[in-house]
Amino acid sequence: MTNLANAEKADQDKPIILEAEKVSVNDVKQIYDLNGQVLLIKGSIIVTGQDGHITVDPQGYEFVDVIGSLNEVASFRQRREGPADEFMQGRGTQVTYDAKTEFLTITGDATLKRLLNMQMLDQLKGWKIEYDDVKQYYRVIPPKDAKPEDLPLARAILSPRRKATLEK
Repeated sequence: MTNLANAEKADQDKPIILEAEKVSVNDVKQIYDLNGQVLLIKGSIIVTGQDGHITVDPQGYEFVDVIGSLNEVASFRQRREGPADEFMQGRGTQVTYDAKTEFLTITGDATLKRLLNMQMLDQLKGWKIEYDDVKQYYRVIPPKDAKPEDLPLARAILSPRRKATLEK
């Protein structure tokens, strides 16, 4: 597993590009509120949704929280470090991303895919998906009120790591 790629490190030094129908900026507190047709771009990271809230800590790391609407889901996409064309791509009702810990959470009819050269390697589906990019850890969590008849509550399709690494 040492050959697995992490999030693209160059993203940390890129400016944030924000687009929305309405953007409110509190530069002193480093808080940004976005309403309507949200688009956030930071390097290879692209987050979309209906409404968003971004806070920046004193070290310059962003915490992004974007929600979708009834008509449009929230989405996240990021290129991964390495020579291959590899991406993490997810969507759900809500997307949160902590740039400091590189921890992604997708909630509400969530999906997360790892793509290499536009071919799916891994795919997860469930109510809530957590992805820790530093530890290379996926977790699919069912809703608190889930019933046994609701099964399957989580689904994962995972490609063999050795084969995926060799094809790079």
